[in-house]
Amino acid sequence: MMPNRLTRRTWTRIALLAAGAAVLTIIATSWIAVTILTAPAKTTIGNLPEDLKGRAVGFRSDSGATIRGWFLPGSKGHGIVVLMHGIRSSRSGLVSRARFLSRAGYSVLLFDFQAHGESAGDYITAGYLESRDARAAIEFARAEAPGETVGVIGISMGGAALVLADPAPRVEAVVLEMVYPTIEQAIDDRLRMRLGGLGTVLRPLLTAQLPLRYGIRAADLHPIDRLRRIRAPKLFIAGAEDVHTTLVESRELFAAAAEPKELWIVDGARHQDLHELTTSAYEERILSFFGKHLR
Repeated sequence: MMPNRLTRRTWTRIALLAAGAAVLTIIATSWIAVTILTAPAKTTIGNLPEDLKGRAVGFRSDSGATIRGWFLPGSKGHGIVVLMHGIRSSRSGLVSRARFLSRAGYSVLLFDFQAHGESAGDYITAGYLESRDARAAIEFARAEAPGETVGVIGISMGGAALVLADPAPRVEAVVLEMVYPTIEQAIDDRLRMRLGGLGTVLRPLLTAQLPLRYGIRAADLHPIDRLRRIRAPKLFIAGAEDVHTTLVESRELFAAAAEPKELWIVDGARHQDLHELTTSAYEERILSFFGKHLR
């Protein structure tokens, strides 16, 4: 009998050690995952494309970064549009939007958020530090084009950064493309994509790292809770097939916004460059919206 008892104890000990190792592996993997997701996305942008008339600019942000960008002057009285890119992107992804807006006479400011492109920064915060860059960019735009009305196009994280800015920036018109309502929903969506429905049980391991590593609460990344502070007219754009920010979530965000507001659902669109996907329709919709509210 004694050998059997010893064998059972041994197996129990092995099982506990295996369970402990599995837990440690999951924790270590989640730590590495957050490290990868928040790592800077810096890259050399280079010169302004030759067909665009403007200049390179730099300005300071309360995020602690010097923000790099381009400013394209437009026709007096047409207004200025500030373009805010998505996560792990840069101003280079906004050039096509800058082109059609510049042709229409708008001044345009496009820039790299902190820890993106050519701007300084140690880690990406999904809109938290970037919200300070959004405020700084709008203040810079007003200084460069005094007396002009200001519009914003914020894409995904760029839109979240605008909404999270505190106090809310003074703008006259806002376009929000594929913006997440809460960071918990954004993380859950991405976990489902990669691990299936059960993957969402890992989300607390990711959100718990925010205050420990970056001094950010999950509640600090809830655009839906701050959206009503933006009183300017808003155009929400959502992809009907988006799984990064689902259509249900986009409708939820839209419902939380104050009037005046519009919702454009792009059929067949995922979490992608909506201007590239529907060029003519996108330009017509944006120019109509800004023409109504900025001029």
